[in-house]
Amino acid sequence: MADIHVEEFYKDVAIALAQLYAAFPRRTNLFVEDIAGPDEPDEFGLHSKRHMACFGALLWLQEEGLLRYVDTIRQEALDQAVLTREAFVRLSAPAPQSLARKLKALPEEANLPASVQQDLSTYIHLLRAALKNGSSTRISLAVQAAFFADFSAEGLH
Repeated sequence: MADIHVEEFYKDVAIALAQLYAAFPRRTNLFVEDIAGPDEPDEFGLHSKRHMACFGALLWLQEEGLLRYVDTIRQEALDQAVLTREAFVRLSAPAPQSLARKLKALPEEANLPASVQQDLSTYIHLLRAALKNGSSTRISLAVQAAFFADFSAEGLH
């Protein structure tokens, strides 16, 4: 079992990427509270460790080249955030069917139209299905598969 902060990191990353993908190519504000939940700063105006961990995950996504933003809104949000080309391509790429089955992201019906099967086979679908399920294990596996997969071996690099 992973440390709880790592599981929260994967969930924060999955939520942020799903929000940005849904808005793509528009720029949007990413609010920490929308991802990590409400936070009440202490008497000194400092946020909780959970809030700051989520904010740190968003900054990390930018440092790793997965999103861009114009500015931060204090430690509350990223202003005008958008996926980078690399992140959009990765999220739109087809995932291996074996992974989709492992994460239970594919319906049992095999007689779906080709366009639906194509949509259900993408990494963004795996992330969304894992988030909907709520399983920390599925969320972490979906994020790891999307961003730590060897795309050069698949000809997607």
